[in-house]
Amino acid sequence: MPQSLDGTSKREMLCKVPEITLFFWITKILTTGMGEVFSDYLAHTLAPVTAVALGALGLLVALILQFSVRKYIAWVYWFTVVMVSIFGTMAADVLHVGFGIPYVVSTTGFLAALAIVFILWYRFEKTLSVHSIFTHRREFFYWAAVLVTFALGTASGDLTATTFHLGYFLSGVLFAAVFAVPAIGVRFFGMNRIFGFWFAYILTRPLGASFADWMGVSRARGGLEWGTGPVSLVLTLSIVVLVGYLSISKRDVPANASAD
Repeated sequence: MPQSLDGTSKREMLCKVPEITLFFWITKILTTGMGEVFSDYLAHTLAPVTAVALGALGLLVALILQFSVRKYIAWVYWFTVVMVSIFGTMAADVLHVGFGIPYVVSTTGFLAALAIVFILWYRFEKTLSVHSIFTHRREFFYWAAVLVTFALGTASGDLTATTFHLGYFLSGVLFAAVFAVPAIGVRFFGMNRIFGFWFAYILTRPLGASFADWMGVSRARGGLEWGTGPVSLVLTLSIVVLVGYLSISKRDVPANASAD
């Protein structure tokens, strides 16, 4: 049986990432919005240190659970994504609110961090394909990239909404338009599918977060003033329904394909 560079079998696990379908993108965007507003809700109802500690603990529990299973399990995977979303939002917000770092600086920093993760991932594994998550090392690189994309998306969404004064709704429209670029590029212009996936994946964060913020924040800040608590609840219930459907239907269970 082939061995990976870390000495483990490339077939030590089944693929740990779902098939990339329409359900994937819908659920992913919902988790980005939910993580954004729920993080804000915690920050306004708990002491900041307590909120960050709870977010970090939840993320740790989710990652331990995700790494302990040997195949893709819908509720385990999406629970981990939700916790990454919440903690990634907190990480970006702490830099700006807690340390006064401008969004343009944090956005640039997270972009550089993501580039480093991708370079190291490709250096060791020779692929960035999400269909090749068969070893723990590849899984580690995958979740490191996911975590940084959430922090990057949070910072870039706030950058356009506040620093560039677009507001949350127009920021959402902007990111929705850019989100369509990789889909069109892959389908009609031969864009590399792996590049197109990660391009779109990064954009789901500011896309979902911008619209969630628009629904939750006050009218004085350009929002609908529905409240971060109610918006968090509605998005959470939507995620639960979708993940429940996927768990039963198995629509997104990946084929046990070989590594790229």
